[in-house]
Amino acid sequence: MTGSGRESFIAAVKPLVDAMGGELVPPDEAGPDDVVLAWEGADALAVRLPQLADSLDHILAAMERKKGKPLADLDRKAKQEVVRILEARGAFSVRHGVETVAGALGVSRFTVYNYLNREKGS
Repeated sequence: MTGSGRESFIAAVKPLVDAMGGELVPPDEAGPDDVVLAWEGADALAVRLPQLADSLDHILAAMERKKGKPLADLDRKAKQEVVRILEARGAFSVRHGVETVAGALGVSRFTVYNYLNREKGS
């Protein structure tokens, strides 16, 4: 594979890896849990996937960037939307997910559960 082809492939994959909180590593440094990606018949790079708890923190930080302010500063409707999005992404299957989200939103665990129940009742 040409150097520029490999570089183009890595540049194309990088935004996805960044969005999920992963890390790009050389394929020869891949560990048993890393995902090695091949391009044009040769190993081009490996992706080190984040731990689930780290992924939740990464998702929350990305949501803050997208909203342009701390999640705790959002109004109730916007916080409910955040909880809906996080539920769809599996955030509450992570150990202490509700507590982590509640802390980021500046609300109690009880409030997060109310938001979740409200979505299920709709």
